[in-house]
Amino acid sequence: MSTPPESREEAIARLNRSASALEAAATSDKTAEAVAQAVAGKAYRIVAELIGGVLVGLALGFVVDRFAGTTPWGLIGGVLFGFAVSIWMAWRTTKRLQAEADAAGVVPKSIPFDDEDNEER
Repeated sequence: MSTPPESREEAIARLNRSASALEAAATSDKTAEAVAQAVAGKAYRIVAELIGGVLVGLALGFVVDRFAGTTPWGLIGGVLFGFAVSIWMAWRTTKRLQAEADAAGVVPKSIPFDDEDNEER
C-alpha cells in the first residue's frame, strides 16, 4: 500500500521544517567551533604572557648590565624579575577568565581520576 500524496502546502511545510533543522544543526556546529577558537586564543595569550615576561626581563637585565657594568647580575635579576611578572600576569588573566566563566554560568566538567599509569604491568 502506498502513502497518500501530500498536498503542496504540506510538502512546503515539511521542507521548511527540514531546512530549519538543518540550519540549526549547522549553527550549533559553528558555535562550537567559535567557542573552541576563543578558548585556544585565550590559552595562547597566557603562553605569550609567560614567554613575553621572561624576554622583557632578559632585555631589561641586558640593558642594566650594559650601562651599569654589572655583568651577569643584571641579566640574572632581569630574568628572575621577568619570570615573576609573567607568572603574576598569567595568574591575573586566569582569574579574570574564571570570573567570566562563573558569570556566564559555565560549570567545569569533572575529569575522572585515572590511576592506570601507576599500575605495574
